[in-house]
Amino acid sequence: MDTIGVFDSGVGGLTVVAALERRLPRESILYLGDTARLPYGSKSEDTVTRYTRKNVEFLERRGVKAVVVACNTASALALPNLTLHLPTWGVIEPGAEKAAATTRGRIGVLATEATVRSDAYPKALLRLRPELEVLSRACPLFVPLVEEGWHDDEVAELVARRYLAPLLDAQVDTLVLGCTHYPLLAPVLARVAGPQIALVDSAQAIAESVAAGLKSAGLETDRQSPPVHHFAVTDLNDSFRRIAARILGREVELEWVEVV
Repeated sequence: MDTIGVFDSGVGGLTVVAALERRLPRESILYLGDTARLPYGSKSEDTVTRYTRKNVEFLERRGVKAVVVACNTASALALPNLTLHLPTWGVIEPGAEKAAATTRGRIGVLATEATVRSDAYPKALLRLRPELEVLSRACPLFVPLVEEGWHDDEVAELVARRYLAPLLDAQVDTLVLGCTHYPLLAPVLARVAGPQIALVDSAQAIAESVAAGLKSAGLETDRQSPPVHHFAVTDLNDSFRRIAARILGREVELEWVEVV
């Protein structure tokens, strides 16, 4: 049990894996992309909770020592409903903390429909700074654009302009990328939002939380050999491989698995 388990609905959670690799270079990682059942963001709380429970059970069977839920929708909807046996981190709180420390007072949250419905980010942000003004915007087309590999082209930019318009009209100063797929859209979002608006990605924040949590629990690796990273998916596709190589800077081997 010397591996960190990470899961997301698709390829977006690899942005968290990349941050974990930078922050914890000696730790091995097992990544599960539930590509057969994405997107999570348009599904009900019961369905997302069921999927999340099965994903955590899969990682537990593989012997991980801790779990990172690299999915905002699962973090918002499922984690409060689950009894967990391993140290587990979601991405909502670290992202909210980073945004609260960044903003001048007006935050826009870009997220999936389910995460917006959960009100998880506004609640977390207002606990930290009750005076904040928080506006949320569901962006259901962003995940399929990323999974298709269309995350930095004119189609993505047109969609981003439509989604961001009401937030820009409201003069937000910070945008929370409330889905781990969204950092891949950062170049487009930065062009549309302009340099005066900060983009907050929770990946680095969650990596810091995991590092602190492992140290506190005495679960840091004592391995001297290089770490071993393994990548599993519930549906194989070339797009995942292509985007994974872009995020991680290397080609990855994928294992097809069933999560039942």
